Amino acid sequence: MQLELTGKNTIVCGSTQGIGLAIAKKFAVLGANVLLIARDEEKLKNVSESLAVKSGQKHSYLCADFLNPTALQKAINEYTLNNPEVSILVNNTGGPPAGRAIDATLDDFLNAFKQHLLCNQILVQAVVPGMINLKYGRIINIISTSVKMPIPGLGVSNTIRGAVANWAKTLSIELGSFGITVNNVLPGATNTGRLDSIIESKAKKEEKSVELVRNEMVSEIPAGYIGSPDDLAAAVAFLASPAAAYINGINLPVDGGRTGTL
Repeated sequence: MQLELTGKNTIVCGSTQGIGLAIAKKFAVLGANVLLIARDEEKLKNVSESLAVKSGQKHSYLCADFLNPTALQKAINEYTLNNPEVSILVNNTGGPPAGRAIDATLDDFLNAFKQHLLCNQILVQAVVPGMINLKYGRIINIISTSVKMPIPGLGVSNTIRGAVANWAKTLSIELGSFGITVNNVLPGATNTGRLDSIIESKAKKEEKSVELVRNEMVSEIPAGYIGSPDDLAAAVAFLASPAAAYINGINLPVDGGRTGTL
C-alpha cells in the first residue's frame, strides 16, 4: 500500500510547531497542497517556505487567532470562496492550561470551547460543501486520550476534548454518505512544548525533578518511550488517504499503549 495525497488541497491548523507542524510536513512530502493556519504570521511564512514542493504543488497560510472565532470565520470563508475544493481538514490547536476542573473559571471553559469546538465547527462548515462536490473528504481532529480516560490535573481539557469527540462522532454519521470521514486522533505523551509544560508543572507540584517525572511517565508506556510528533503525523496521513475510506467515526489513540481502555 502506498500513501499518496498528490494534488489534494489540505488545511492544517496549529501548524507552526509540534504535532501540527509534523502533519503539514508529512502532507507536503506526500504531494498535498497545504494551507497552514496559526496566529504567528512570521512563523507561518517560514514554515510555508520550508515545506517540500514538487511539480505543481503550492503551499500557503492563513493567520488567525482561535480566540477570535468571528475573525477566523471571515478569513476561512474568503479563502474557500476562491479555493472551494478542500479535501482534508486537520483541526488542531493548543490545549487549555493545566489545573483542576473545580478551580477553573467560566472564562477558562468559554475560551477552550471557542478555540476547540466553535473554531472546528466554523472550519468544517466552510470546507464541507467542497468535499461533497468532490465526493471525498477527510476531517481529522487532534484531541487527547482524555476522551477515553480523563487525565488528572487537566480539568478543562478533559471536558472540552470530550465535547469535541462527541461532536465529531455526530458529524461522522451525518457526512458519511457523502464520502466524508470524520475521525479523531488521540495523542498520548508526545515530545512537544505542551508536554514539557505539563511535566514541569507536575514536578513543581510534587516537589520532584523534571527528569524523575519524565521517567515515571515513560514507565507507564508499554512501548517504552515518549512518542514524537512524526508518530502522530503518520497516523493522520493514513486517515487522510484514500486507503482509510472505510474508517469513520473512531477515536484512535497514538500513545504507545499507555491508555488503559479498549
